Amino acid sequence: MDQTRTDLTQEQARALLEQLRSEHRDLDDVIARIAESLPFDQLQVQRLKKRKLMLKDQIAKLEALLIPDIIA
Repeated sequence: MDQTRTDLTQEQARALLEQLRSEHRDLDDVIARIAESLPFDQLQVQRLKKRKLMLKDQIAKLEALLIPDIIA
């Protein structure tokens, strides 16, 4: 995702947004499965959670681009 957000068309941005949301949901499932197994790898869970936070930030940025600010 090195491409600057302004270089994306709305269609590309929406597709990327859906891809990021899907990966974010998938990470929820993976983290839950890992946490169910005892003992679980805490470091791996931390890395996955960090990835999830990065995805959340990217999702928020894309949503901000797709939803124009309303000037009151």
